[in-house]
Amino acid sequence: MKAGGFSHAPVIPDTWPPGISVAAQGVAREGGEPLNEDQPGAATVTTPGEYPKELERDATLKEGTVAHLRPIRPDDAPRLVALFDRLSRHTAYQRFFSVLKRLPPAYAKVFANVDYQQRLAIVAEHDTPAGPELIGVGRYEPTDTPGMVEVAFVVQDAWQGQGLGSILLDAVLQAAVARGAQQFRAFVLGDNYRMLGLLARRTEIVGSKREEGVVAVEFRPLTAASP
Repeated sequence: MKAGGFSHAPVIPDTWPPGISVAAQGVAREGGEPLNEDQPGAATVTTPGEYPKELERDATLKEGTVAHLRPIRPDDAPRLVALFDRLSRHTAYQRFFSVLKRLPPAYAKVFANVDYQQRLAIVAEHDTPAGPELIGVGRYEPTDTPGMVEVAFVVQDAWQGQGLGSILLDAVLQAAVARGAQQFRAFVLGDNYRMLGLLARRTEIVGSKREEGVVAVEFRPLTAASP
């Protein structure tokens, strides 16, 4: 999760949210105007690569509910917008470091289009009478440091505390290692104790730094991950 360029005041951001690397942004606004909710601009999205079906699997949560994990697809963009609408203000703020009234379509389009190598996201979904519904997302994005990727996660409030965050973290780390990642980093709000605790329990922390309420954490998997 990216800290740079984000304010802790309840404002609409003029930069991309956490989990969208500089390499993935490609935003062009006429006249150089910043991205915003009402005019999200035109994003140059990643061309999807071959879909890694081997990453699909079912996972049983603590209360016995089964969630289906799979790589994200371009057609998930509207599902990401719907997921955002179900997040509490607190959860959305912890993920995006700013208050957004909605997830702009340009954000969702970039989030949903990955190449499954340099950029990859794993979604968790469960069945509803209206069809599958996204309940969580974990992703990694490239950084300027060779071999290092940046991770970001969000779990819908109603599904928190059931182990889904751990499942998504493990799935993302395994997929990233299988694709050559050697180091990981995350930017986490200092009061996001759930995420900080998750990283402390399930990864090897190699360094952390707190600045202006944001903790920059560098870590690696506890053991060599494999697909």
